[in-house]
Amino acid sequence: MIKFFRKIRQNMIQENRASKYMLYAVGEIILVVIGILIALQINNTNEAKKERAKELNYLKNIKTDLNLTITELDLFISTRNSQIEAAKRIIEHFDGKPIEDYNAFNKDIVDIYTWQRFFLIDNTFQELTNSGNLAIISNDSIKNALLTMQTIYKKIKYNEDHFRYDAEVTLYEPSYDMLDIYPISKNYFYQVTNGNMGELVELKKEDFALMLTDLKQKNGFAFAILEFTTMNMGFNDMKVKSQELIRQIDAEIKKD
Repeated sequence: MIKFFRKIRQNMIQENRASKYMLYAVGEIILVVIGILIALQINNTNEAKKERAKELNYLKNIKTDLNLTITELDLFISTRNSQIEAAKRIIEHFDGKPIEDYNAFNKDIVDIYTWQRFFLIDNTFQELTNSGNLAIISNDSIKNALLTMQTIYKKIKYNEDHFRYDAEVTLYEPSYDMLDIYPISKNYFYQVTNGNMGELVELKKEDFALMLTDLKQKNGFAFAILEFTTMNMGFNDMKVKSQELIRQIDAEIKKD
């Protein structure tokens, strides 16, 4: 096409038809501009497709992280509920209820002593923020939901730190003077490993007599009930938010 315009231009120059030459010269320029614009549009479209593909990949990875997080949350909610019930049973013995099974009583105690922290599975979110690519998530609702998850997680970590402090003061430090940890730990490991570790040490009333007269430790188990309940509220909130975010991601992915 450009060769065609060039040939016409040469003929017009030879024929000294200046006005028509200018018209065709303008046409040639317009054609070149249109070609450039088309090329830019094609390039922009290709780049947009690449960015969208990258975004969708991130969304799928976020969904994977969320499903793993929900599995962890279910485990922690169940564990915390078991520990809350264990703490309630322990407090009953502080209030005078006789201990009928010292192995079960010991397991209740150590289950609370050995509580674990929750860690959010957010590898994809961290990659997005650390690389500066969070803006690639075009759906603002999804982006805001991810940020809300981080806020809930910070609240959970605060509650964990709070209980850690309370446990240090009311449970761990007093137990060093009132409990013989070695036989208690052997008995505990024997129970939780079905006899593969530890030893079924025979525990007696005397092993826990001092502890059951200590108000500080009773308060420690009361704190466990209160603060594990608070943690579970955060876990349940995060689970609901995770499920809703998965639905939003699925809807966004279906747009393509």
